[in-house]
This record gives sequence, C-alpha cells and structure tokens, in this order.
Amino acid sequence: MNKTDRMLAIVIELQRKGVLRAEDLAAKFETSVRTIYRDIQALSEAGVPVAGAPGVGYSLMDGYFLPPVSFTSEEAVALLIGADFVNMRLDAEYGAKARSAQEKIEAILPENVFEETERIRSTIRLLNEHGTKTRGQEKETFEQLRQAVLRKRKVRFGYSKKWPEPDGDRHSVRMVHPYGLVFSQGVWMLVAFCELRQDIRHFRLSRMSELVVLEESFNIVPGFSFQDHRSVDDRNVTVRMWVDHAIADRVQESDNFYMESFELGEEGGLATFRVRRVEDLLPWTLGWGAAVRVLEPESLRAQVREEIQKMLEHY
Repeated sequence: MNKTDRMLAIVIELQRKGVLRAEDLAAKFETSVRTIYRDIQALSEAGVPVAGAPGVGYSLMDGYFLPPVSFTSEEAVALLIGADFVNMRLDAEYGAKARSAQEKIEAILPENVFEETERIRSTIRLLNEHGTKTRGQEKETFEQLRQAVLRKRKVRFGYSKKWPEPDGDRHSVRMVHPYGLVFSQGVWMLVAFCELRQDIRHFRLSRMSELVVLEESFNIVPGFSFQDHRSVDDRNVTVRMWVDHAIADRVQESDNFYMESFELGEEGGLATFRVRRVEDLLPWTLGWGAAVRVLEPESLRAQVREEIQKMLEHY
C-alpha cells in the first residue's frame, strides 16, 4: 500500500472507529508507528482535522466527513450483488433500501468502471430457490421478527418440528424472546430464548405459523452475545455407509450437512456422518436406493428395512 492509499485508509478507519492509537493503526496497515506519525502529520497539513490526545489516540474532529470515495469495478460488483442478495432474501423494506443503494452506487461510478462492473455482474446470477408463495411468507415472517428484535418484544408462534416429541406430537406453541436472525445452510433461523424450554433455541422461519408480535418486552439473558453465540454441536451418533462407485461423485456433490468425510476407493466410497438421531438420514438414504448401503449403526439398518417393507406393501 503506497502512502496516499494508506492516508486515505487511515481517515476511513478513524471515521469508522472513532478513536485509534498509532499502535492500532500501525498493526492495521502493517507499518511502523513512526510511519503512522508521519502520515498523521501529512493529513493535518492537508487540512484533515485529526486530533491527538496523549495516551488516548487519534480521532477526527466532530462534523468532519470524508466525501464519497471511488470504487474499483470488483468493489462495485461486491456491493451490487450484496444488494441483490438483500433484495432477494430480506423483507420488502430492506429490499427497497437495497435497490436505492444500487442506484446511488451506479450513479457515482465513472463510465469506464460502470461498464466493467456491468460486464462482470452479467456473468453472475443469484437464483431464488423457493416458490413465490413460500418466499413471500418467509419474508413477511422475517420482517415481523426483525421489528420484534429491534423493539425487544416477545413473539408467539406455532412451530412444527422435523421429528415428533416423545408424545408423538410435532406441533407446539412457543413464546420466545427474539435475539437475532441467522442465515445458515440456505435457510433463515431465529435465535431466541424459549420460555417453554427455558433455554436458547434456534427456530426455522419456514416452520413457523400464526406469528404474533406481543407488546410485552424482555431483557436479554445476562452474558449472552448474539455475535459470539454458536449452537451446541450435539450430533453424537456416527453413521457409516458404503456407496457404489457409479454414484460416488454424486454423493460427494450432494453436500449433505451431516457428512463428515468421504473416502473414495476403486470400487466405491465410504461415507461417514454425524447426526443427532438416525432418522435424520433415513429419507436421504432411501433416496439413493440400492446404490447406498448402511454399514452402521444397526438401528438405522433396521429402520431402512422397515421402511422398505412398508413400501413393498403399497406395490
């Protein structure tokens, strides 16, 4: 990074962070503290109002704002495609803001950069994988939950689990304290404190129904950090399957969430999975037919046999 680029980057960093020490800036831009001192002096001489306080650090004077900076074609593509994603996956309000941001970015691009940006952008597509009705329902749910998170309001909804509870029922009504929304494995999830379970739980938006945002507020559990939160990996059941050589490449490309490893040999492959319960893999296993054979555990082998017997009774 040359001196001019670094000085501009220093102003942007101060504008973003507020106050930074020379040591922080030196570490950020991989240079010496003495170089940062010289850069700050050059900025001051150029009229940029940088204030320094011993033992505290540097900051920009209140009211100073860096004018719009130029984008490279790659940076513009990243921002425009990011706006496309927001428009596709988030609710109508953010969709409108994303389109507005796209128009502003396109308006300030020099003609040559705009043309190159359009050329690169034309080679990339984001496809909506869901039907219009489902997509619309999820967007409406997302918008309601987003508002509830911002306002710290409890929500109530019906929830359908993938597998039934011990009493055989898959459906329940939940009252939760919504902490935030996460996009993972192609689906939106709500991270919330569940009053029924008295713990932090994850809920798929696509499995919610009759969502109601309540006027009752809540306080976040002490010590909880949404940005640092990670779900507990409770996949404690190991499953191994033999895969015929004819479909080994397709199984590898299936990108199954539970697959831990795939060892390919001359006659086929050995796939290893970790699951919470063997039922998680039952439909997937049956979908490959006789080309996939469960080696262990025996409980999954028994379920496959039972399901095949049920299927035979229909034919």
